[in-house]
Amino acid sequence: MNSHLLRRPSARNPIHNVTPENAGWTYVGFSLYRLAAGDVIEAGTARREACIVMVSGTAHLAASGRDFGDQGGRESPFDGSPTSLYVPANSRWRAEARTDCEIAICTAPAFGSLPARLISPSEVGQETRGTGTNTRHVRNILPDTSPHAESLLVVEVITPGGHWSSYPPHKHDRDNLPAESLLEETYYHRIRPAQGYAMQRVYTDDRSLDETMTVQDGDVVLVPEGYHPVGAAHGYDLYYLNVMAGPKRLWRFHNDPAHAWMLKK
Repeated sequence: MNSHLLRRPSARNPIHNVTPENAGWTYVGFSLYRLAAGDVIEAGTARREACIVMVSGTAHLAASGRDFGDQGGRESPFDGSPTSLYVPANSRWRAEARTDCEIAICTAPAFGSLPARLISPSEVGQETRGTGTNTRHVRNILPDTSPHAESLLVVEVITPGGHWSSYPPHKHDRDNLPAESLLEETYYHRIRPAQGYAMQRVYTDDRSLDETMTVQDGDVVLVPEGYHPVGAAHGYDLYYLNVMAGPKRLWRFHNDPAHAWMLKK
């Protein structure tokens, strides 16, 4: 049975195009382009801000009337921290591929109060979370501690094969600060080697939503509400790019009480 939360990649650009309208929610937008050298994409942001993430390859970037030059360079999303470009609302941006590349466009509502800004790999915060087979490696592109966005939260995570991530299961679907924030979320998954797979479950306390999906290389999973743990199959490393946004730019989560005991070990 196909899940309404699972988006397989298209054969044509945009490979993915998640909007508030087609996702049935309010805040998060996510699109992905795979470009050949010489290809160009450009767009206006209207009443949304954007974080353009160079998932792989190199492109010449411009935004808000500024030329940011050739940026990127990762061979794959598993190869170090990304280069990203923040583009404010009511602006335009342009990307011209210098090599074959993959570019993610993360968006959320905004007023346009901040300038366009390059986020270099050296500015991306790095941390390791968990222990044992719950260990994963986080790259914070636009965390809630960064003042360089109005709504967007953007992060990359590398989960080694055989490990769990977004685990113990947690959720952020209630506007109940300081205990929990309401954030919609997308997961863009890549797997190495590409023939592998991962598993992701999205479920609520009352199980009115309870879906477990087999995730393949290039898939997107929508998380409108509920807990959303991920497991990487043995032998296959998992990358995912998270986009989050909600009424307040804060990440405060609530762990599933049934599984929170393991945090006390």
